[in-house]
Amino acid sequence: MSESKYFLPYQIRKITDKSQIQIWEKSRRIGATYAQAYEDVRDVLKHNFDVWFSSADESAGREYIIYCEKWARILHALAKNLGEIVIDSDKNIKAFVIEFANGKRISALSSNPRRFRSKGGKVVLDEFAWHDDQAAMWDAAEPATTWGFPLRIISTHNGKNSLFYKFIEEIKTNKRNWSLHTTSLQLAVQEGLVDKILRRKATEEDKKKFLDDKRAKCRDDNQWLQEYCCIAVDETTAFLTYDLISQCEHKDILKSEIQGDLYVGMDIGRKHDLSVIWGIEKLGSVFYTRIYKVLKKVPFKTQKDILFNILAHSKLRRACIDATGLGMQLAEEAQDKFGKYRVEAITFTPSVKEQLAMGLLPLFEDKQIYIPDLPEIRDDLHSIKKVVSASGNIRFDSNSDDTDGHSDRFWALALAVHAGASKLAQPYFIGTRRKRESFNLLWGYE
Repeated sequence: MSESKYFLPYQIRKITDKSQIQIWEKSRRIGATYAQAYEDVRDVLKHNFDVWFSSADESAGREYIIYCEKWARILHALAKNLGEIVIDSDKNIKAFVIEFANGKRISALSSNPRRFRSKGGKVVLDEFAWHDDQAAMWDAAEPATTWGFPLRIISTHNGKNSLFYKFIEEIKTNKRNWSLHTTSLQLAVQEGLVDKILRRKATEEDKKKFLDDKRAKCRDDNQWLQEYCCIAVDETTAFLTYDLISQCEHKDILKSEIQGDLYVGMDIGRKHDLSVIWGIEKLGSVFYTRIYKVLKKVPFKTQKDILFNILAHSKLRRACIDATGLGMQLAEEAQDKFGKYRVEAITFTPSVKEQLAMGLLPLFEDKQIYIPDLPEIRDDLHSIKKVVSASGNIRFDSNSDDTDGHSDRFWALALAVHAGASKLAQPYFIGTRRKRESFNLLWGYE
């Protein structure tokens, strides 16, 4: 069969690689499962061994078996789809199975490591970086190839803590003599993916539009980098991970009326930066976002009017305003009008930023804060990185060069939380006691 009739160059390089252990670091939706199914059907017919395929979810296993059926027909091989069958009654292990005339089978298993125990043959670990326990899966699956059977690892990235990422780094530093294929979406497009999709010769404009459209649909840079660009993102340096942020998101949180105490934080910017006002209602020990205003290149007078209108709210108990640089004047005017006991001017220093950030973290960890379900908020909060200098000093930096805010939302929220967590500084009232009286010690002795 002419492989060039069915496959693009990057797929051909992969399926013609005869290495025993091979890793494919790849983008989503570039035909990886399609190519792997062909390779496995070919190997079953040519080398007469079983194939054990495992993916992170059941639907991927079903899709893989459908592809195997298709390739069996194209290669004129007698094969029967047995559906989902029990392959180990003692352990109640099931798999989607296709059986060939030579008696060999291709079995698509779940990602449960114990299902690879006592198996022998070619092993394919699909979306390996997304398996729940990669180490256990590897320990169970690798021995199946002891007699020289091939082993294939295929995946997109899932951070730098994954075993998949570790294996790739060890290959790149010559610590493992395994074969590595890397196919980003950009490379796939360059080698004919868009032509295949459009069923015609794609122009450079077609290719650019395809990549731009895919990038625009991604929720953030991390998704684009990991799912399509073969670049692992180091989630460990993010002060607030996406998991922490997403568990505290609420779709309609801004629609509720304020019933409890209101606390406000404002991060002030101008030109490239945003000014952000964040108001949170405290109910018990939990904070709920009730006010969220983003002021982009808004004149200071307008910012002042918007802020003062919020500070005049009957439920407001305290506000913390960024008084660093441009914010100093606005913070002072707010204090003059509403009092220093209600408005605190905060000057950002490394130690102050650390205090603010560390006050925010436990609320996300314990789900004691709820925020709007908005992509720009999610990305802004995730942009803060905790950096430890060589001298041991801690600073909190943003990894964003975007003009749509340099973590302004993060600091506005942190200021609001600080306002709610601080003991309220009440004004001092001086009262008069009754007139001081003196006693006549000689009274009654006249």
